[in-house]
Amino acid sequence: MFYDLFFGIYENSDALVEEEVDGTSVADIFKHYGETFFRTKETEILRKLSMMHRNVISTGGGAVVRPINWKYMHQGISVWLDVPVEALAQRITAVGTDSRPLLNYESGDAYTKTFMRLSALFEERSEAYANANARVSLENMVAKLGQRDVSDLSPTAIAMEALEQIKDFLMSEDGC
Repeated sequence: MFYDLFFGIYENSDALVEEEVDGTSVADIFKHYGETFFRTKETEILRKLSMMHRNVISTGGGAVVRPINWKYMHQGISVWLDVPVEALAQRITAVGTDSRPLLNYESGDAYTKTFMRLSALFEERSEAYANANARVSLENMVAKLGQRDVSDLSPTAIAMEALEQIKDFLMSEDGC
């Protein structure tokens, strides 16, 4: 949805890493080659994408951990979609954690384990997420729009809020 508003090309960095490793899933890349290998490939992909224009690129949550990635992401405008950990845990648990190597647990309550791990990851990464040029807080949107829950927000509403935050960033950069 968001990329449609720009008439650009949408790229998913995780999918591009998978292509680069002969179609191997992210989970299998982590399992067979390790996280460092994946992060190196992710950085290579972001470097290549940083040379392109008018693209919308989605990254996994771990892309922010390497400072060099910010160099590449800041070749454009970076937007942090700040989703409450509870909502993320619910969404991920509902679809399963098999494809998410840092969240896949063999036993126990999936929601609780996912919530705890996401909370720890957010704590580790929150400072890095703050490097984004713009932040879309779904929690703030719920309050502003009078919704009950972030799951009530439409993709269109989220995209429009992202555009508003990008506009605010650009205005502040221009000194307006």
